[in-house]
Amino acid sequence: MIEIIPAIDIIEGKCVRLSQGDYATKKIYNEDPLEVAKEFEDNGIKRLHLVDLDGAKASHIVNWKVLERIANNTSLVIDFGGGLKSDKDLDIAFGCGAKMITGGSIAVKNEAVFTGWIEKYGEERIILGADVKGKNIAVSGWLENSDLHWDSFIRDYYNKGIRKVISTDISKDGMLQGPSLDLYKEMLNEFPDIYLIASGGISSIEDIERLEENGVPAVIFGKAIYEGYISLKDLHRFL
Repeated sequence: MIEIIPAIDIIEGKCVRLSQGDYATKKIYNEDPLEVAKEFEDNGIKRLHLVDLDGAKASHIVNWKVLERIANNTSLVIDFGGGLKSDKDLDIAFGCGAKMITGGSIAVKNEAVFTGWIEKYGEERIILGADVKGKNIAVSGWLENSDLHWDSFIRDYYNKGIRKVISTDISKDGMLQGPSLDLYKEMLNEFPDIYLIASGGISSIEDIERLEENGVPAVIFGKAIYEGYISLKDLHRFL
């Protein structure tokens, strides 16, 4: 059964969504992310992907109080990402209740630090963020492109022990036009034993079913819920 992981993206302490990572497209869905998290929990959701978009821009953790409130007031297993660049950032994230963290930009820009996190915390707590634009990895809240092909990027960290990978096709994110199935098939063909978490483009229950049929272990989505394309009751069959 595919694992269902709703996302809450945070700007200025509020639950928002962007389209294709463009901050100018910000839409606020709830002033209080804890309300959203509790609704997820009440419907049987166990996992939450929490993204600090302010942190991604600032290159350090910003919305740690939101993380702390959700962790203290729900039983959701939270993976947290956005702007985590230092050991201090990780200490804050884990101290505020994150069970896992996702690192993307740091894995590109400071391999030594990210590798140190893998060695210290292990594959269960460190997730590699492999956000793809074209075929290359994008960083800094998708504001920058790198010249790293996703295959070599994942392979490098796979060889260092990474087994959980969140991959977003940026062209799909927030567009409600379906996930990048071909990309995920290719990734699973190359790395059949990674725990691949697909993200971006989910617009319907059928999209989730197609991912499951193609062997994708987990899926992250948000806008489809917030815009009413998928109801929380629709997700009960997967929980």
